[in-house]
Amino acid sequence: MHIVLVEPEIPGNTGNIARLCAATGCHLHLVRPLGFSVGDKYLKRAGLDYWDLVDVHYYDSVYEVLEKYKDNAKFLLTTKAHKRYTEVCYEKDSLLIFGKETAGLPEKLRMEYEDCCVRIPMIAEARSLNLSNSVAIVAYEALRQQDDFAGLTV
Repeated sequence: MHIVLVEPEIPGNTGNIARLCAATGCHLHLVRPLGFSVGDKYLKRAGLDYWDLVDVHYYDSVYEVLEKYKDNAKFLLTTKAHKRYTEVCYEKDSLLIFGKETAGLPEKLRMEYEDCCVRIPMIAEARSLNLSNSVAIVAYEALRQQDDFAGLTV
């Protein structure tokens, strides 16, 4: 599974997501510009001592990721989608693509991949969930669909 963060802004969120990737074997893809330095103490603290277990890749554009993994299933997480994240079938090497904390994914990208957009249900009054919580929710659903967490200790 591939977790793609497009222009993440909060080091603590990215650190938490890196820790999730370390614990699950997911690959982490970070699309610049990042809202922090990769040496940021909050990023390191949130990821604890798991950084050596994380397969991290950096890109200058989300389109670089999409081109590199053009044959992989893609799921763009957005509050603007109509389909729930539980209504799709994830494949082993799916791309789970998340936008930055303050603005989500760019509208142009959402329009180009409209059929790939999914959402996490929530009450109408809520704008969104925390990014690291959203990644955890969707990543574990995608992993659950993969032969009941194959490769993870249960």
